[in-house]
Amino acid sequence: MLLVIDVGNTNTVLGVFARVVKVHPGGSSDDPPRYERLMANWRVATSQTGTVDEYGVLFRNLFSMAGLEAKGIHGIVISSVVPPLDPVLRQVCERYFSLRPLYIEPGVKTGMPVHYDNPAEVGADRIVNAVAAFEKYGGPCVIVDFGTATTFDCVSAKGEYLGGVICPGIGISADALFERTARLPRVEIRKPSRVIGSNTVGSLQSGLYYGYLGLVDGILELLLAELGQETRVVATGGLGPMIGTGSKYIKQVDDFLTLEGLRIIWERNASARKDSSVAKAASKPQSKPAQPKAKNGDGASATPTSRSAR
Repeated sequence: MLLVIDVGNTNTVLGVFARVVKVHPGGSSDDPPRYERLMANWRVATSQTGTVDEYGVLFRNLFSMAGLEAKGIHGIVISSVVPPLDPVLRQVCERYFSLRPLYIEPGVKTGMPVHYDNPAEVGADRIVNAVAAFEKYGGPCVIVDFGTATTFDCVSAKGEYLGGVICPGIGISADALFERTARLPRVEIRKPSRVIGSNTVGSLQSGLYYGYLGLVDGILELLLAELGQETRVVATGGLGPMIGTGSKYIKQVDDFLTLEGLRIIWERNASARKDSSVAKAASKPQSKPAQPKAKNGDGASATPTSRSAR
């Protein structure tokens, strides 16, 4: 099994993929099975103060509730936008799963060129989403990830990461409104039954939902004008189903897009490591067999001389 972990500022999403024996286009029956069946997934709060043992116990408890065993995990891949947690999770993987995780970072093979002024600035989750969307839906495409921040990531028809847009998430916008106003209550973010609110709660929900929906569709309209109207728009993230279903441009909501991207990148790097090992073994010079030494009359070894020296 393969454990994939997406660490966000607010939530951490985990998934476990099982191997599936399946012949893919262009492949053969001899190809190794791929981790393509999502057996379980969880969404937990991200805690920057969590210790190695606290995270370890949490992961083991989640596995236990799903009827999975930690010893069945053969690989771990992590994307993280919370650097202080990176060493913690690395120790969790080594201590509780006896595995060294693959982190999505510069130098990891993704199969996607990044056309950013400084590619190291792009969040790991954004690259992961772009890889998954292009693999599943083709290009050009735009991925809208509704997380703590809402990101719009653009991929060309050739599978190149072009860049995108970052704006405050709807949760951040709501928190700012509640914190800066004395008499407005904190409300649940949801789609109201009508636009015109007949009370304070309804008015707030209408403003948050339709106001944010207008922001999303306004940005997408401009992006589609640059990329072309045939561009496919995919939504993901915690609020993807709520906002995505109301947008006039979002046609696909994929809850597990990031997990799929982590799986795809892990398999590409596993294949790269295997190919590298095979090439290294093939290029290794073969040792020549020792040349036998002739025996002289008294049994002492004598090095054979060349024919021209005789």
